[in-house]
Amino acid sequence: MLQSRILRLSRLGLSRCKYTLPELPYKYDALEPVVNRDIMEIHHSKHHATYVNNLNAVADKVSAAVEEGNASAIIGLHGALKFNGGGHINHSIFWNNLSPNGGGLPSGDLLSAIEAEFGSFDQLKAKMSAATIAVQGSGWGWLGVNPENKRLQIATCANQDPLHATTGLTPLLGIDVWEHAYYLQYKNVRPEYVNSIWNVVNWEDVAARYATALS
Repeated sequence: MLQSRILRLSRLGLSRCKYTLPELPYKYDALEPVVNRDIMEIHHSKHHATYVNNLNAVADKVSAAVEEGNASAIIGLHGALKFNGGGHINHSIFWNNLSPNGGGLPSGDLLSAIEAEFGSFDQLKAKMSAATIAVQGSGWGWLGVNPENKRLQIATCANQDPLHATTGLTPLLGIDVWEHAYYLQYKNVRPEYVNSIWNVVNWEDVAARYATALS
């Protein structure tokens, strides 16, 4: 039963496509002074590219293991698939969550939902920042939507664990707190980085994700 389900998923997904590194919607220096050019170039062209390359490699291995009916090999590849697949998913959201024209306040239905759930935008910012700063080691802070009740929710995920697969929440806004996202500029002062990143949040992108999640 397990092997047949994985085989169907493999034939529908993993074996049919190659994952590619998305282009940034802005130049590497566009988010300065919040995030400098060196960080953005290394983060995108090296780190994200590595997740994409490794995801393609592990996807090929999963497909081969499924075709062979090797359940042990399939299960053994789960960690690499989650890590590299999550890295690709998370960063693909992250780049679009940021904009050189970002910052300020959200508006419309998103702002209304934030105020209803957290009391105010400032309360959301404080609570999400605190949760994100407190991530032990490497990981992500997220604002998501609970698909059951359509309410906003803050969550954190370790390493590259993707929000939806890990918690069931639909991701709206992610803050990367792996050290490669900030160390060259902020050293070990994670709170300064997290508090600064709000100045480049692309609320149009977050609002569009929220609207899609409600539809």
